[in-house]
Amino acid sequence: MRRGNFAQVTSRPAAAPNLQELAKLRRVRDRMDREYARPLDVEALARGVDMSAGHLSRQFKLAYGESPYSYLMTRRIERAMALLRRGDLSVTEVCFEVGCSSLGTFSTRFTELVGVPPSVYRRDAAQATEGMPSCLAKQVTRPVRNREAPTASRT
Repeated sequence: MRRGNFAQVTSRPAAAPNLQELAKLRRVRDRMDREYARPLDVEALARGVDMSAGHLSRQFKLAYGESPYSYLMTRRIERAMALLRRGDLSVTEVCFEVGCSSLGTFSTRFTELVGVPPSVYRRDAAQATEGMPSCLAKQVTRPVRNREAPTASRT
């Protein structure tokens, strides 16, 4: 194969997922929504829908705008926010309750999405949503994806 042809083949953007693949991606996303607290990795998720891990990651990001790992961590942080608002669990307990195995990774990702560390959120969130129905509290405290939350250092 000539070099010119090779460049044309490899420089094409990834094709959009077809309907069959979209159904598989939806199953993966639904599984993450249901089983967020269980140990999940891209390889196991991919095996569940007969895809390679790399292909799943590429197609998931193409379809949903973020990687499977990022999506899963967002689900975990959403649940962690609810648990922290309750106030009866420590940050460490919440970390493990939502399926994270590293307190450092949990705290870093929480801060990126929410804008404050989990300990500060735990301290302040109960007061901010006091008297508010839980369904409304969940909506107004939903984490922002893709590191968009303002932090004290950026304001």
